[in-house]
Amino acid sequence: MAISPLLFISLICLAGGGSLLPAGEAIWLTIPSSGEKCVYEEIHANVVVVVDYLCIDQNNIGLGPTVDVRVNSAYGKELYKKTNETHGQFAFTTSETGTYLACFWMHHDQTHYTADNSTAVINLDWKTGIQTKDWDAVAKKEKIEGVELELRKSSERINEIRANIIYLRFRESSMREVNEKTNQRVARLSFMSLGVCLFVSLFQVWHLKRFFLKKKLI
Repeated sequence: MAISPLLFISLICLAGGGSLLPAGEAIWLTIPSSGEKCVYEEIHANVVVVVDYLCIDQNNIGLGPTVDVRVNSAYGKELYKKTNETHGQFAFTTSETGTYLACFWMHHDQTHYTADNSTAVINLDWKTGIQTKDWDAVAKKEKIEGVELELRKSSERINEIRANIIYLRFRESSMREVNEKTNQRVARLSFMSLGVCLFVSLFQVWHLKRFFLKKKLI
């Protein structure tokens, strides 16, 4: 029995622990005393994103300095903004495909924080897609467990892989179309340049011949 390429890729991903899926990522950022640090991810539309952040001091017990947070969508729309925070969470569902940006910088007033360290360390737990789903809540609500729950997870993963493959195909098609249009424009420009060069060459020959005839050199 023949196996479709999509099913084959899905089975490989499931066997490998879903390495092609958008997994939750633990990110550490060092925020300088001035300026900002940003993280970004390219995400397609209709994807749930959940991010937990915690500002700590690695040299002292307890929370560290406070930071300001801003999250922008692919087209610059502000999705989340907080000031003077040590920890928090932001969540949103993407409305368009593109690069989503989260920026952090030190809050201007750090009088509560007496440590000499002039930088802040932030831990980010960035989750997208299926990683944001609370499977314990789903199991309790729908009363499923064991193999049935794992099959449900596998089904969700396959659907997400399929959506990613469709998105990649769309991107590849768009890029190919842009490349073809660019090649056509370059070809037309080359023919135009060749035509201009031929015209200038013929004009120079005609002008020189006319000059020589006028001077009775030929």
